[in-house]
Amino acid sequence: MAKILPTSPGHAGPTERLFVALALPAPVRDALAALAQPLPGVTWTRPEQLHITLRFLGDVPVDKIEPMIARLAGVRVAPFVLPVEGTGAFPPNRPPRIVWAGTGSGHPHLFQLRQRLDDSLLAAGVQFDVRTFHAHATLARCSERAGAALTHWLHVHREFAAPPFWVDAFELYASDLQPGGAVHTLKHRFPLAN
Repeated sequence: MAKILPTSPGHAGPTERLFVALALPAPVRDALAALAQPLPGVTWTRPEQLHITLRFLGDVPVDKIEPMIARLAGVRVAPFVLPVEGTGAFPPNRPPRIVWAGTGSGHPHLFQLRQRLDDSLLAAGVQFDVRTFHAHATLARCSERAGAALTHWLHVHREFAAPPFWVDAFELYASDLQPGGAVHTLKHRFPLAN
């Protein structure tokens, strides 16, 4: 179960660390998990924690969560097939902190889903970072020790492709930061429909 964090900046009440994502079917998780290999300074995501992040929300005031869920339940987008392909690192052109697998050129409904999610979150009064959208699965987190071996790994796997998968829902997760890595707990599942 996710921890209720004490407060967020500008808010006096308790908060919960949340994100919106797409769950991955086992064949996709298995293909992503197979990419993991021992590299200095690289900590790989446990297979059961792999997902496609749509929007990281951070610490959300607890009193905004139910209204947010009600708004998200109204999001309507037709189900679609999504590729999982390509790898890279954040931030670009600097020492990497995150290694990711992408969604190739995506699908028009993916971008429509993201826009409707954002509209619903804003209508519910939830604040979030509005950086450029880059749907991805976080494969690993990196320390300063990640160097040439990771650069080589990224080069070798830049054309990676997992089986495409059918997206018929999106999920709201709580993220509890633990010494061994974040633990994600499903809070709510939202089926997609026209």
